[in-house]
Amino acid sequence: MAAVALKTETGRPQGSAATRRLRREGKVPGVVYGLGKDPVAVCVEWPELRAVLTTDAGINALITLDVEGDKQLSIVKDIQRHPVRRSVMHVDFIRIDPDAELLIEVPLSVIGDAKELLAANGMVDQVMFSLSLWSTPDAIPDELEVDISELTVGDSFRVEDLKLPAGTRTEVDPEESIAIGTVTRSTLEAMAADEAAEAAEEAGEDGAAAGGETDGDGGGDADGGGDSE
Repeated sequence: MAAVALKTETGRPQGSAATRRLRREGKVPGVVYGLGKDPVAVCVEWPELRAVLTTDAGINALITLDVEGDKQLSIVKDIQRHPVRRSVMHVDFIRIDPDAELLIEVPLSVIGDAKELLAANGMVDQVMFSLSLWSTPDAIPDELEVDISELTVGDSFRVEDLKLPAGTRTEVDPEESIAIGTVTRSTLEAMAADEAAEAAEEAGEDGAAAGGETDGDGGGDADGGGDSE
């Protein structure tokens, strides 16, 4: 994955009022830290940061930060957003070693058509949407594909079924389910209705049979009474 460049400004004023002023100017306050170096308070232009975060790599984009002329390889560690407007209020960048593993969250993308599952009026229930992955910076994938083509009712696609790129690994339980083949609620309701109808029909047949046996016994008693006379 190629790194994208992002210029920062240092020496930003501290305090709530100064921070609000920066945001009104279209800038996002942030901090750069990691690799045993002192943290540096910075700010970045929002349009430039947005361009970085909207690449195919998303939040996992490798960023070459220009901090007072010093190029520092980094990745976004945390983004704080406004609780209502969802605008970016603050961003944390962490410096990374190009030769060392780092822990990231990679999106899981479902692909393929589960034809057998669909033929059985089933559906794919995705229960995991990202995977914690250890990866070297140059091996970070944009996403991991979950091929559900062979999924059937009651079957599941697990972590162990993923094809992880070279240079990556995960410590998530390999038996953990990512997607499960289930039947729809309407199908479950239809199946329950069919079972109830079958049960009612069987009960009716059993009742009719029991009634017939009772009538036969009664006839025998009547004949027996005639013999007594």
